[in-house]
Amino acid sequence: MPPRVETPSPQAAGVRRFGPAQRWVHRMTAALMGGCVVTASFLHVPLLAELVGRRNLVVRVHEWAGLVLPVPVLVGLFSRHFRADLGHLNRFGAHDRVWPRAALRRDKRDSSRPAAKFNAGQEVYAAWIAGASLVMLGTGLIMWFTRLTPIRWRTSATFVHDWLALSIGIVLAGHIGMAMGDPEARAGLRTGTVDPGWAKSKHPLWRSGAGPRR
Repeated sequence: MPPRVETPSPQAAGVRRFGPAQRWVHRMTAALMGGCVVTASFLHVPLLAELVGRRNLVVRVHEWAGLVLPVPVLVGLFSRHFRADLGHLNRFGAHDRVWPRAALRRDKRDSSRPAAKFNAGQEVYAAWIAGASLVMLGTGLIMWFTRLTPIRWRTSATFVHDWLALSIGIVLAGHIGMAMGDPEARAGLRTGTVDPGWAKSKHPLWRSGAGPRR
């Protein structure tokens, strides 16, 4: 009689957190945003600018990466799971008012930071980066098509674009730093599943049925 092979239960194998659509949108958006940040660094930081011989090529890559940046999100809207996640990112519940207070007090206990599928910090970050990206796109277009707008508009757009780019770089560095400190969260975006214990401790309201399981 052949030996019995035990199949791990779904609970033991992990909890599904993200489907293919969410992971694809995140990866493509991260790649395009990274392209914008890197090319902007080579255009504006003198030490890095000296390393670039074909400045016009860097400018074109920067422009097109910024222009295409909204495309992954627009494509992701065809997925109902991605739309569901957008709905949860855009919904600030009563428990989300507790999370920022605990973060400001530097209280790292999971019990003091209740969260559904996304915590309050992730929801605020998503809203801010989405708005900032739209402003960057608008000001970038004004700077790109110079003959369509008066010089006063282009001067103002350049000022907003440059300073907002700096703030985006700082916020992105914080976002990456937080991700580096949470390997399980990174695993969720890489494989789509997370450890049940992590889900229960970090996102108890999601695991208890207050949020979607996908």
